[in-house]
Amino acid sequence: MKNTFAKKFMVCALAGVLGVAFTGCDDSSSASSNETEASSSSVVSSDNEVKSSSSTKENKDSSDSKSSSSVKVSALSSSSVALATPCKTETEDSCEYGTLNDERDGQIYKTVKIGDQWWMAENLNYEAASGSYCYGETKSDPKTENCATYGRLYIWSTAVGMSEDECVYGSYCSLLRGNVQGICPDGWHIPTNDEWGVLIIAVGGSNSSTTGVKLKATTLWKAKDGITNVDAVGFAALPAGDRGVGGGFFGVGSLAYFWSASQYKVDYPNFMTLRYDWRTASLSYCQKGEGFSVRCVKDSD
Repeated sequence: MKNTFAKKFMVCALAGVLGVAFTGCDDSSSASSNETEASSSSVVSSDNEVKSSSSTKENKDSSDSKSSSSVKVSALSSSSVALATPCKTETEDSCEYGTLNDERDGQIYKTVKIGDQWWMAENLNYEAASGSYCYGETKSDPKTENCATYGRLYIWSTAVGMSEDECVYGSYCSLLRGNVQGICPDGWHIPTNDEWGVLIIAVGGSNSSTTGVKLKATTLWKAKDGITNVDAVGFAALPAGDRGVGGGFFGVGSLAYFWSASQYKVDYPNFMTLRYDWRTASLSYCQKGEGFSVRCVKDSD
């Protein structure tokens, strides 16, 4: 796959969980021109640790390699999560939907109940004072049509409601305890890693090897032989791509990255990712200056 997307796939986050071990968002690495195919599986162990293993078939000159990893998602197991019943097919849609009126700018978003959680069923498109972008925008062309389709891409500090000065590279931001509203409308917040984990397990159960195709929308994704996206629970994830730390854009049609309010370590907050060539959903981490999508989750009553 000889393009920017392939090059940016390799470096960022070598410890993904809940479905696949590798995901990437840094443009400093290089990859083989041959497309790779990853197979993966995940299980929830008795000590509530979500484990993932992944093996990658590739050309021998690629810098990627086999890996396995596990990351704690506290107090989380398939027995403690309300599983979501598939509610959407090509011919029927019985999902439980609602609406969210963002009073800041009047935009109205579709919402959906998945298991015990209420999620936005569209990407946030609120224009922040700084740190939010339409895919592909330039000084002469704001690309507002991409924001209308895919929502905006936010750097992490903007997503969690902090200034770039407070959340600069190398700074472990001290977020408020409890829900982090951040850029979300009132009554909604940026999901934590645990909340993303709950979604993934709710959709996939104890074996989440097909969670990705169940969360992805059936349109706008690049085609991949053997992978059919079914949007089984109404989450309708779109491949909005990424704005890199250096300001370049890549991956529209091929990937979706969603910020988490959790931080893996000083320079790396967590995120959830979906790719056109993966059946899985993955949790991992990346640099704070990347521009990712935001899906808000509703505060508990």
